[in-house]
Amino acid sequence: MRLDLEDGDDIMVDMGPLLDCVFLLLIFFLVSTTMKKPEQIIPVELPEPAISSVAGSALNVQLLVVDAGGNFYWGATPISQKQLHQHLKEWGETDPDRHLRIRVDRNAPSRFLVQVLDLCAYEGLTNYALHTQDRNAPHANETQAHRP
Repeated sequence: MRLDLEDGDDIMVDMGPLLDCVFLLLIFFLVSTTMKKPEQIIPVELPEPAISSVAGSALNVQLLVVDAGGNFYWGATPISQKQLHQHLKEWGETDPDRHLRIRVDRNAPSRFLVQVLDLCAYEGLTNYALHTQDRNAPHANETQAHRP
């Protein structure tokens, strides 16, 4: 059988039904999906920190400072690492629930802070707060309280 391919009829694909199918699928997916509802705002009243409501003298707070050079100060008195261990040991033996405030310079090597935290854990001290302070900005500090 011989085919005549030189016939002048061009083969055309009708795009109408294809567009109808695409639009029907689009409408189906739009209708079948659930739109996320906006979350409602719940008013939350945060409690005031308990430590700020008590006077500092009533807390019996002791300050431990680690400066940028890695030097330790018990209050305002410079101490060595051995004296630091002795002070923390005495602090833990007398009353481990008393509050210890550890102020660390931001530029201090982290090993000194880790050493202080290890000594606190070793002596059973759990009521302490960490304050980091930059020497250049003395009033800007971050506070993290630790209470297991």
